[in-house]
Amino acid sequence: MNEQNEKICLNCNRTDEQVPLLHLTFKSEAKYICAQCLPVLIHKTHLLADKLPGMEIAPPADH
Repeated sequence: MNEQNEKICLNCNRTDEQVPLLHLTFKSEAKYICAQCLPVLIHKTHLLADKLPGMEIAPPADH
């Protein structure tokens, strides 16, 4: 597989040969994230902003 088709976690860069990956799309592009990194996508989205250009980061909610 070439680099464009390689399935890797957008946060930790592990491949689907190393860990199970979840498929997602952003701006019509396929992306992958592992279960261990999924909380980063949900709760700390700002940490992935450089890996998902154009992503809007919402301010933290008042709890």
